[in-house]
Amino acid sequence: MKEIVVISGKGGTGKTSVTAAFAHLAGEKAILADCDVDASNMHLVTHPEIIKKEAFFSGVIASINANECIGCGRCMDVCRFNAVKPLNNKYAIDKINCEGCGYCEKICPVEAITMEPQKSGDVYYGNTALAGGMVYAHLGIGAENSGKLVARVKQEAGTMAEERKKDIVLVDGSPGIGCPVVSSLSGAAYVVVVTEPSVSGFHDLDRVLELINKFHLPSGCLINKYDLNEKISNDIIKTLNERGVAYLGAIPYDSDFTKAIKQGVPVTTLSNESITHPIAEAWEKIIEHINN
Repeated sequence: MKEIVVISGKGGTGKTSVTAAFAHLAGEKAILADCDVDASNMHLVTHPEIIKKEAFFSGVIASINANECIGCGRCMDVCRFNAVKPLNNKYAIDKINCEGCGYCEKICPVEAITMEPQKSGDVYYGNTALAGGMVYAHLGIGAENSGKLVARVKQEAGTMAEERKKDIVLVDGSPGIGCPVVSSLSGAAYVVVVTEPSVSGFHDLDRVLELINKFHLPSGCLINKYDLNEKISNDIIKTLNERGVAYLGAIPYDSDFTKAIKQGVPVTTLSNESITHPIAEAWEKIIEHINN
């Protein structure tokens, strides 16, 4: 079982649309993992039948027992995150602000404060006609530890692939170069970068290629909407050649991408040859690489 991770230097390049198209081409051979946990939306295209949902806990959060609190205010005095609030002559915790440092627990003279496991999100397991199965997650509002949640999604997708005897875990990663992206790259057999020929797209591509290079991972790049600025597209191809990154192809700008999003289907189901052909060719190159 091998992991193929699809990422992008910035949002809006078409990363998720391309990943959904890859999932459509892979079919039953792949387990799909949506690791863009801050804004997961792959399920809007795959329409999974949810078979299980699990709460994800990471870190701790303070909790004040109102029956034991004596209202001394020492917890509020030491909190540097403005998480302790006065309430009815006593004190309570603002869970959004609490960083789980535990200082308030240690300073409380009557031990009215405890540190409790913090729910950071939910993990979903599903069956979908588009692939051999799917795992995705939603990070809670204001929650942290997105990198840990990504690791959980990848772990569960790998377990599902082993149980269902699938060859590939196809990962839709987060845009950018932050902690969720670093977590999604761990254990990857191949990394696909989806970029666009814009000034910001080219700049952020450069950053994400530096990140991939630090992990010494084999990678390839697919240029979406290449004909919006062919000069920048050519500059991107030149950069890929200089860095030893495989050029997987180019997809023209086409309103069928928007049509597919509105219909909630992979763009490769619309039988638009100008789109499906370069995506299919890119997928063949990826599979050829990981098989070799």
